[in-house]
Amino acid sequence: MRRPLASGFTLLELLVALSLMALMAALAWRGLDGMSRAQSQMREQSDEVLALQGGLGQWAADLDSLALQPGHSSLDWDGRALRLLRRDPTEPARGLRVVAWSRRGTASDGAWLRWQSPALRTQGELQMAWQAAALWAQNPSAEERRQEVRIAALAGWQIFFYRGGAWANPLSSDGTATPGPGASASTPAIPALPDGVRLVLELPSGRAISGTLTRDWVQPTLGGRP
Repeated sequence: MRRPLASGFTLLELLVALSLMALMAALAWRGLDGMSRAQSQMREQSDEVLALQGGLGQWAADLDSLALQPGHSSLDWDGRALRLLRRDPTEPARGLRVVAWSRRGTASDGAWLRWQSPALRTQGELQMAWQAAALWAQNPSAEERRQEVRIAALAGWQIFFYRGGAWANPLSSDGTATPGPGASASTPAIPALPDGVRLVLELPSGRAISGTLTRDWVQPTLGGRP
């Protein structure tokens, strides 16, 4: 009697099967890698949007908390930084703080930054913090950099003050200078606060939000913020 022939795969069939399995594994890996990249990109874009929203909220909160100090400016724009004097609305006993907003970087790679001083108790500390805020915007030291917060990528920005019924460049629209309470005739006059502040941000392309973003703030005593 003849023995039955043993059945099995030939070497060619095994090679074809292994090639198909390798191709399917590569396609599956590409799909998973694409999904992972998409999730990572969405997470980065979400973080960018949240950071920008938080920065705009902090901007409005700083302006809402402007503090009036006799003989000292409460809001100033020097072309590079917006400096302001603010109080803590929840705990006034904590003292005043100097806050500065600025942009640092090149035309293609810049960032919107915020700097804040420690709580201030004396007039001398206030003067030093006010000067430190201006220096921080020009040439920050390592210590001053540790006090800053990066808000968002920024290609450019502009500041306008609302005075006399129109928006204008703060450097070309001097407010009505009024001496502080109890100031003598020799005391330098402090420019009056503008009725509003307009923030114009140029957000770079390729980000979660790009283009021009405008945010207006109006003194609460004039009817609230738009």
